[in-house]
Amino acid sequence: MRAWPALAALLLITACGPATSQDVPVNAEDVMFVQMMVPHHRQGIEIAKVGAARATTPELKTLTAAIANTQQDEVEMMLRWLHSWDQPLTPAAGAHDHHGGMPQTDVKRVQALKKSKNFEYDLLNLLIAHQGDAVRMAAAEVAGGANPAVQKWAGQVRDSRKGQIAIMTDLLNR
Repeated sequence: MRAWPALAALLLITACGPATSQDVPVNAEDVMFVQMMVPHHRQGIEIAKVGAARATTPELKTLTAAIANTQQDEVEMMLRWLHSWDQPLTPAAGAHDHHGGMPQTDVKRVQALKKSKNFEYDLLNLLIAHQGDAVRMAAAEVAGGANPAVQKWAGQVRDSRKGQIAIMTDLLNR
């Protein structure tokens, strides 16, 4: 239970971030990261909303609701960045294939989750994998991005998602 206040703080911190101005450097890694994270977050929101609606464990219900809210705020921030950089909101088809494509949770797994008979176990496993993808994407931005605000936020994403994974692993092992 002591981890919950820390989780709430991590979730709130990651939702905060200033919009960047045109005089701040932006490279292809920044653009790719943000373009990939928008749909990744939207899928995370979908998974988290299913969790918030169906979970019976109070901690899991709270966690999934917080994930959905935080990631919605983050999507809006990322869209503002793309607009301020005069970049498309989505990449051209296949534009990121050389980076291994966009890590995406199989849509069939999300649909199966909605009908799962072992819901919380399946939800936790799906969210752990999904948030693990976010950690890897954020680490690539921290290593190769140019925009200080995006790199800082990517570091916050990496750290907060690792914290969420630890909490979910703990819930899974109960």
